[in-house]
Amino acid sequence: MRALVQRVSHASVSIEGVLHDKIDQGLLIFLGVENADDQLDVDWLVRKIINMRIFSDEDDKMNLSVKDIAGQILVISQFTLHASTKKGNRPSFIKAARPSQAIPLYEGFIHYLNQEIDYVGSGQFGADMQIGIINDGPVTIWLDSQNKE
Repeated sequence: MRALVQRVSHASVSIEGVLHDKIDQGLLIFLGVENADDQLDVDWLVRKIINMRIFSDEDDKMNLSVKDIAGQILVISQFTLHASTKKGNRPSFIKAARPSQAIPLYEGFIHYLNQEIDYVGSGQFGADMQIGIINDGPVTIWLDSQNKE
């Protein structure tokens, strides 16, 4: 699984011009599932994200997690995180998991987050979505469960 995690002061997702979900302070997570992913990847990624200390403490140092600040999370499915641009100019998405594999892992990821965080919103898997972001910092972190980094 690959996640692009952004610290935000506000984020929203609209589908067909209609607001679908929104959050205030917290994390916007773009999540891509690949063929090699399984429940162990979900577990590792959720633990890493909810405990990552990227929010400022009283000394203005990044020392607090999203749990520490009672932040919210918005999860957006994004298979394009698995784009390969090795050959030519048209990205290949061969590593991206098919919906039959990706949807249960995506939903499991959200379910697991919901057990740890007070509010977890999401987009709609496979939909054409418009994302509004006010990135706070900016702070943007790239995580890959296959490489454990």
